[in-house]
Amino acid sequence: MKRRGLLLDRDGVINIDRGYVGKREQFEFMPGLFDFLRRAQDLGYRLAILTNQSGVARGMYTVADYEKLTGWMLGELAKEGIAIDLVLACFEHPEGTVPEFTRESFWCKPNPGMVLEAVQRLNLDPTRSVFIGDQERDMVAARGGGIGLCVQFGKDVKAGDFSSVLGKLK
Repeated sequence: MKRRGLLLDRDGVINIDRGYVGKREQFEFMPGLFDFLRRAQDLGYRLAILTNQSGVARGMYTVADYEKLTGWMLGELAKEGIAIDLVLACFEHPEGTVPEFTRESFWCKPNPGMVLEAVQRLNLDPTRSVFIGDQERDMVAARGGGIGLCVQFGKDVKAGDFSSVLGKLK
């Protein structure tokens, strides 16, 4: 049986978006996030983070920097009782300066590649799943992947924003 998924953008949803967050000292969790994710887990949602990380293509930080930060982030979430089932990142961008990552990618939102990959790998029913992002490109990717509920946060996310989504999770 296919499961429900809660797919989340990283910068602007998991953490405060300070632009190209690639180091621990730049990273701050969003207020209300931990309670929200615990509740979603309790409701049976599989949790996934899908993030464009064009800072790698732009030479602002490395894949190793990203992986170190992601490991720390997952550890902090685990301390709060939150198990993330999948993290997908797209490092490519056509305007990059690092040749290895300077190209178009089907995974780069607004393309639906990461959404489709998460649906397949986590055995999700996309029509019963939710995507939360903070950019229109997140919504385009989610709709392209057939996600049933797409929620776009504004620039100033507050704990109440997560609370309003909880009412939509069943």
